[in-house]
Amino acid sequence: MSNIGCAPRRIAHLDMDAFYASVELLRYPELRGQAVVIGGRSVHQPVVEADGRRQFAKLRDYVGRGVVTTSTYEARALGVFSAMGMMKAARLAPDAILLPADFDSYRHYSRLFKAAVAELAPLIEDRGIDEIYIDLTDVPGETVTLAQRIKDAVRDATGLSCSIGVSPNKLLSKICSELDKPNGLTVLAMADIPARIWPLAARKINGIGPKASAKLAALGIESIGDLSQAEPALLQAHFGLAYAEWLHAAAHGRDERPVVTDSEPKSISRETTFERDLDAVRDRPRLSEIFTDLCVRLGADLRRKGYVSATIGIKLRYDDFRIATRDMTLPVATDDPVQIRRAAGECLRRAPLERKLRLLGVRAGALSRRDEASGEEPVQQMLL
Repeated sequence: MSNIGCAPRRIAHLDMDAFYASVELLRYPELRGQAVVIGGRSVHQPVVEADGRRQFAKLRDYVGRGVVTTSTYEARALGVFSAMGMMKAARLAPDAILLPADFDSYRHYSRLFKAAVAELAPLIEDRGIDEIYIDLTDVPGETVTLAQRIKDAVRDATGLSCSIGVSPNKLLSKICSELDKPNGLTVLAMADIPARIWPLAARKINGIGPKASAKLAALGIESIGDLSQAEPALLQAHFGLAYAEWLHAAAHGRDERPVVTDSEPKSISRETTFERDLDAVRDRPRLSEIFTDLCVRLGADLRRKGYVSATIGIKLRYDDFRIATRDMTLPVATDDPVQIRRAAGECLRRAPLERKLRLLGVRAGALSRRDEASGEEPVQQMLL
């Protein structure tokens, strides 16, 4: 895509700050400033005492194989992050407050913040419940002033803070939105890349996971600046042509992807890159928890966007960076996480699992509009 004869692109990435946890703090303001972890079950609901005070469960009380949905910044300072096993989190922060997730409430606030942004800048790419890209190229106003207006509109609509990065493209803006969290506002020009982007760790580029980061480090490539100076032949020898070309372009801040506002997506997916490579046999309980969580989130995404899916698929990336996909067609289109989990499980059984896994994803394709939403998430029915 060329910008010759056009105004320079201004692309923003807006990321809500610790979104699920922040929504819970609106409900329980007495927990502000404390380490709070979201990911418990219904038994971890706060108990109201006779004097009206609330008693909250502690992370040390958790027993099971669940994963952390999110955590406050105070909990993150103790080493507790999303997708971490709850039992591991309990060892790191036993006194952290534990709350169950309330996805209905999170979807409500997601709709509120996106509607507030759309009033100011309608060209929005929905990237999930708590983040969006915004094309500000043709929106009147100086960049910092406009970004602050968007932040103010989000806070007025929700009571929540967000962080915004603005740059000429999506790749850089995604990085920038993380630089000054929480409540950050970062504007970056291409000329700023050497000073602001190159000193960062290579893993800060969205698309470089733990395994790729470790392989780069083994080659002496620690920072984005190191990556920008790496010989293309060296990268190709270790990562293959396509990924090597992408690494080189990303390190130089090049990304021509448009902000996609098409209201009819071809598919919706959820995927995660693991902190370490997982074995299908030895790490089966962990993989099962993650797999179920992805299916639950995918079902929630479908319902939030008003779609049902007739094709469910999976994506695996192995420790040697090869990718395998499998899919199956359903007799009836669905947004039910139980049916998604069952179909995705069938796909998984048809995939090679001899090598360790570094990424797992679930995809919903063949989408159609759902006439009306119905029912609650039957997560409790899932068998791990």
